[in-house]
Amino acid sequence: MQYHAFVIKYAEIGVKGKNRYVFEEALVKQIRRVLSKCDGKFNVTRVAGRMYIDAQDFDFNETVDSLKTVFGITGICPAVSIARDSENRLPDVDGVAKAVIDFIDGVYPDKNKTFKVKVRRVDKSYPMDSMAMAAELGARILDAYDEMKVDVHDPEILINVELREKLNIYSEVIPGPGGMPIGTAGKAMLLLSGGIDSPVAGYMVAKRGVEIEAVYFNAPPYTSEKAKQKVVDLAGVIAKYTGKVKLHVINFTDIQMYIYEKCPHEELTIIMRRYMMRIADMLAGESGCMGLITGESIGQVASQTMQSLICTGEVVTDIPVYRPLIAFDKQDIVDISYKIDAYETSILPYEDCCTIFVAKHPVTKPRADIIRRHEELLNEKIDELVKVALETDEVIVVSK
Repeated sequence: MQYHAFVIKYAEIGVKGKNRYVFEEALVKQIRRVLSKCDGKFNVTRVAGRMYIDAQDFDFNETVDSLKTVFGITGICPAVSIARDSENRLPDVDGVAKAVIDFIDGVYPDKNKTFKVKVRRVDKSYPMDSMAMAAELGARILDAYDEMKVDVHDPEILINVELREKLNIYSEVIPGPGGMPIGTAGKAMLLLSGGIDSPVAGYMVAKRGVEIEAVYFNAPPYTSEKAKQKVVDLAGVIAKYTGKVKLHVINFTDIQMYIYEKCPHEELTIIMRRYMMRIADMLAGESGCMGLITGESIGQVASQTMQSLICTGEVVTDIPVYRPLIAFDKQDIVDISYKIDAYETSILPYEDCCTIFVAKHPVTKPRADIIRRHEELLNEKIDELVKVALETDEVIVVSK
């Protein structure tokens, strides 16, 4: 059977109260965005707590894969949809039964299956209530297909029949990513490295409806063009879910070398990280971002002990630092990285600037007062170096 419609299900949006329409409209916008890149003709509509996609001349797998990237969708239901007639009437019981039997015939060549019919009757013009109609449709199916059997507890096929503004029939619910539609929760700046953690952190915050902008700290010649391209590709992974991602590439080499020259080597990672956070904070202010996002997880590396997180976080004073992975085990993060198709890119063996000048024995319990005192050794040139780094910001707009 060639499906020609999709019923789109959502969950959390449905409890949003009086401003629910804002979230629904944002979801429609995101659905239209991803479908605009697919072959075919699509009409997306929102009616009384349901979203529908009418589709023509489309590739089924491409369309479903695209819808799986839209935050806010919990279920994608390939459907047969029958419109009202010229007198604004849905098919009568006989017409509904015929449509259901045709649906089964088209979708399930093997009829040796158990089934259950579930009817949702929003249109109350039918003489039967929902349970009676489900029983009647079940009887008609049994008459049509001897091999099929009813199982109301654990059926192999659950046939959903919705009598709304249209007659919708579907049996498969393909899971969507859940979350909230992009654009409903402001914008944040992601510190994006070439590792496993930060793309996952960006994905997780984006899933809550947050638009993502990103910054990458480049250190040529110690990092290569391949390392930079790796980060661009990881931004593309996020962009698959969010739309365009504005990526700032900051040349960090001179800052890094100056810190290496002036500061105690066991504190290099912490002090470099503090300047990354400062620069990201400045970019966030210019871009209207309402927070920074990092992929930090407690205790994963020396720069992510609780003492280290205090030291790096204190330089950001006006906006929050979001750390969605803070209590995750590494395997938890890897699992999500696999799920979003970021892992194979993240493990490519290209060094980033955080791994070039790692001390043999980095401090794991830094004191903020001592770090601040050692940063005074940078006073002669650091402000000018930061200014130049911001002025030479390379902006790459990444889309998928």
